Amino acid sequence: MKSVQIPLGGGIDIPLPDGTDIYRMASPGSIENPGKAIRASLDNPVSSPPLAVLARDALDRSIESGKPPRAVILVSDNTRPVPYSGEQGILLPVVELLLREGFKPGGILVIVATGTHRAMTDTEIRAMVDPEIFRLGITVENHDCKDTANLTDLGTTSRGGRIYINRKYLEADLKILTGLVESHFMAGFSGGRKSVCPGVIGEESTFVFHGADMMAHPEARDLVLDGNPCHEESLEVARRAGADFIVNVTLDHSFNITGVFAGELEAAHRAAAEKVRSYVGILLEKQYDIVISHAGFVGVNHYQAAKVGVASIAALKEKGHLIVAADNTDTANPVGSLQYRTVLQLLKLNGPEKFLRMITSADWTFIPEQWQVQMWAKLFSRIPMEHFYYFAPQIDRRYAEIIPGRDGRLLLPADRRDTADLRDIPAFIEAALRAAAETYPPEQRAALSVAYLSDGPYGIPCIQDK
Repeated sequence: MKSVQIPLGGGIDIPLPDGTDIYRMASPGSIENPGKAIRASLDNPVSSPPLAVLARDALDRSIESGKPPRAVILVSDNTRPVPYSGEQGILLPVVELLLREGFKPGGILVIVATGTHRAMTDTEIRAMVDPEIFRLGITVENHDCKDTANLTDLGTTSRGGRIYINRKYLEADLKILTGLVESHFMAGFSGGRKSVCPGVIGEESTFVFHGADMMAHPEARDLVLDGNPCHEESLEVARRAGADFIVNVTLDHSFNITGVFAGELEAAHRAAAEKVRSYVGILLEKQYDIVISHAGFVGVNHYQAAKVGVASIAALKEKGHLIVAADNTDTANPVGSLQYRTVLQLLKLNGPEKFLRMITSADWTFIPEQWQVQMWAKLFSRIPMEHFYYFAPQIDRRYAEIIPGRDGRLLLPADRRDTADLRDIPAFIEAALRAAAETYPPEQRAALSVAYLSDGPYGIPCIQDK
């Protein structure tokens, strides 16, 4: 056996068979002085006037209208490792610039663009956002996709999707988006337009945007923008709602900033996407019998862990085995919402083929968050459910019963099954490897191919010449 460190719980050594192929994405190199780079990007943006100029224009418009000036800044929730505090923080430089140009603290609102995710608690928000934001008197609040009183109807998209947008965002004189650009298994890349859609849309706006047909489109996948209907729908909604300026960053595997991309909505986002594309793709020469990976920072619950499931597909042989360790830190809801859990159980009971027929049927009534279960169905169209091994210490027996695949806790020694924690990940990996090997004839086990995907959902495997 050889040992590598899995990036969960501060780093845990896990055992791997000696012949394991270990893959990691390229290292792009981080920025030495991120604070300086962030401020420089505001003054020298991509395809846009400097933010200070846009701020002064917004102030002038508010004076003409006779209304107090209002700026809204959208931030991501804590499912994304966006640097919003400290030396790498991208929020405080934006706020300080707005204050210098004449906005009052009461005229700046920070909205957590939760989309359909649950609201962040005050404790979570304060842990994520630079404390100076609160000392300056800036309000930070969650978007609520179900609060119809705070949603404005902007009509429909060219694909027929209803556009409901956060009213406070729409009414702002200056609209600023912030976030992280990384690969995204539906929209190609995160960041940019996604701060608006799905960040501040109404729940009903997801019916087309994340509908079964769109999720099934072959171009709705990692690293693809052109021809990706999910990206195109999101961009159309964001343009309809308006976005004056974006501040997006790219990160390396240690969450250090590798690039700052500020400016016009689409141009700055595409520049960031090209940066990401240059280092997240992982070229494989073959597919594997057994793949080991992890759910990463984003894997706060089973819903988010779908990203590593889909990212691993290209590395897996048909009917291969996938072993995933996760730290589902959303302890109040380690699987996901009630809607997600309901649809997930349908997948487990019916299997991927019947499930996909069900949700694409004319008789099917759309259920929010079914899209993430549809992503799991992609994995289980490649490998049998019983060839998926999932361990997160926060998933107890009650939750494990509705999750497709094998419960990693049941692979542990009996005295650890009900008290498991992250320290049990090495034992889980070893036991899952044995369980996977035992599905093959004894004479084949020594020759089984094994791969470890070091970057979890962030590195995107692809096969040569495919």
